Amino acid sequence: MDIQQGLPLLGGMTPQQFMRRHWQRKPLLIRQAMPGFVAPLGRAALFDLAAQDAVESRLVIGGGPDQVWKLRHGPFTRRALPALKRDDWTLLVQGVDLHVEAVHMLLNQFRFVPDARLDDVMVSYATPGGGVGPHFDSYDVFLLQAHGHRRWRIGRQKDSRLQPGVPMKILRHFAPEHSYDLAPGDMLYLPPGYAHDGVALDECMTYSIGFRAPGSGELAAEMLQRLGQDASDLMPTQTYRDAAQSAVSAPGAIPEALTDFTRAALEQALRDPMVLARNLGEHLTEPKALVWFCEAAGATVTGAVRLDRRTRMMYDRKHVFINGESYLAGGRDARLMQQLADVRRLDARASAGASADAKALLQTWMEAGWIHGD
Repeated sequence: MDIQQGLPLLGGMTPQQFMRRHWQRKPLLIRQAMPGFVAPLGRAALFDLAAQDAVESRLVIGGGPDQVWKLRHGPFTRRALPALKRDDWTLLVQGVDLHVEAVHMLLNQFRFVPDARLDDVMVSYATPGGGVGPHFDSYDVFLLQAHGHRRWRIGRQKDSRLQPGVPMKILRHFAPEHSYDLAPGDMLYLPPGYAHDGVALDECMTYSIGFRAPGSGELAAEMLQRLGQDASDLMPTQTYRDAAQSAVSAPGAIPEALTDFTRAALEQALRDPMVLARNLGEHLTEPKALVWFCEAAGATVTGAVRLDRRTRMMYDRKHVFINGESYLAGGRDARLMQQLADVRRLDARASAGASADAKALLQTWMEAGWIHGD
């Protein structure tokens, strides 16, 4: 992607300009970000997805004059959903990009943001009056109107208190500052923490392209857990020794020498300069819980290859990461794998130019269903 080229998707701005002016800073309304947009997933197909065990879905019933909210989790048979003629209900289906190739291709238009930040594409279907109430999110989101019309009210929210006794995080006192009616092809970008409330004006579908910002505590907990596994498997075992320990009259006190021994063990676990980068890359490319791949025993890499839409592939200066696994890489092979991660495809010439080791990896990934012939 040319990040210096203006895009209708961003109202004529270049990706570079958008990231500098709006990303994590302020909202942006883009009329006809996708001119003539036709939703790649119809109502019936979305309902079929919501009926599958491997797809995360939710049903929200509420809003309207009584402001009584109900939340249910899928999967949902068609009979479990309210009648289409009933107002004030919303079906939310997560990770649609993992299941529908056309939605995955739509997501690729937003790859001026690092893949490490990507969450998923959620598709919401709503009857008139449907919505999930005024709320705010901790991630960046592009709200693309795919069908029908939705009214978005947004505002910088100072009062973060939530309504009590409600199954969702709905703001108690929402103070909107702007209101926009979106038609198919229109899009609204919202940075984290910007309160918003979207209400369907008619039967409508909205695509939410979300980019999640991990919390420091969450990342620290994940890295410590992985570090602990590394230490258990890879570090040489040293036993605490206290031959110089004297008799004590206060046995409840923890010896300072034991605290120092523990600190030294942690420092040793972090001594490898690549341990953090390796664990982070493996974490960021770990497939989501409901993702599975179709193995292709006997498949052979003979030409161009492309990543499966469910495959997560990234890299740093020393490693290549794919679906939770890491590989040290350098030279031509590293550049080749980085190209595969960036473009999600290698043409036949690039594939043929890989070393024997790289070809063996590609073959392994193809048999696992992580890549396919193209």
